[in-house]
Amino acid sequence: MKIFVLSRRVLTAVAAVALAAAMVLAVNMPAAVGASATQRQLPIYAVEPAAGEKKIAISFDAAWGADDTDTLIDILGEYNVSATFFLVGQWVDAYPEEVKKLHEAGHEVMNHSNTHPYFTQCATDTVISEIEACNDKIEAITGVRPTLIRCPYGDYNDAVINAVRSLDMEPIQWSVDSLDWKDSATAQSIYDRVVSQVEPGSIILCHNDAEYTPDALANILKTLQEEGYTFVPISELILPQPYTIDHAGVQHPAG
Repeated sequence: MKIFVLSRRVLTAVAAVALAAAMVLAVNMPAAVGASATQRQLPIYAVEPAAGEKKIAISFDAAWGADDTDTLIDILGEYNVSATFFLVGQWVDAYPEEVKKLHEAGHEVMNHSNTHPYFTQCATDTVISEIEACNDKIEAITGVRPTLIRCPYGDYNDAVINAVRSLDMEPIQWSVDSLDWKDSATAQSIYDRVVSQVEPGSIILCHNDAEYTPDALANILKTLQEEGYTFVPISELILPQPYTIDHAGVQHPAG
C-alpha cells in the first residue's frame, strides 16, 4: 500500500507541473490543432460541450489489484453508465478474465502503457513499443484495438504526444481528480470532490482498486444523473477532427 500512495503522489505532481508548463507556453502561441499541429502538443483534459448538453465521462486507471472489478461493474450497471478503463499491459497479463468482464459489460477498455514507465524519460521508439504492446494484449482479449491512452503518471511532453498521435490515438488526461488514492480519502471526500468540480464536458479520474471508490461511486452517479448529467465513454465525449485544444487542455470544435 505504501508503494501505491507514493506512485499516485508522483502522478498528481507530474500532472500538475505538466499542465502548468503547458499553460505558460500557450500564452504566446495558438491552440494546438488536432494531431497535425507542430506547436505545443497537449492531451485532452476536458471537452467543450455542445450547447445545452451535459455529457461527462468517468474513467478508471488499472495498474494493480482487481478485487473491486465486479463491484464496480455492478454499480456502473445499476446506473446504466458505460465507463472508460485505462489498463496497464501487465495488469492485462495478470487479470485477463477481468479485462473480458469489463469489455462484456459494455465498458471501454483503453491503454495505460505496457509497464507504466515515465514516458518523458523514454525514447520515442520505446514509447511506441509500450503503447503497441498494451494495444496488442487488449485487442487479443476484447477484439477491439484501443484508440485512447492515458500516459502513466499523467507524464507527457511534445515528443510523447506526437508519438501517441502518430499511432492515430488520442492522449487523455482528466479535469476532475477524485484523489481516491490518497491515505486521507474517504467515501465522502471522494464524493464531495467529484460532485463539486464536475461541469459539462468533464473527464473524471478514479482508480479501480482504491479503497473507498466503490463506496463513493453509487452516490456520485446518482447525484450527477439527478443534476441532469449523462455519462458517456470518453470516445463518445471527445470531438473528431478538426478540433483545437486550448491552453487548459479543453478540446473545442475547429472554426
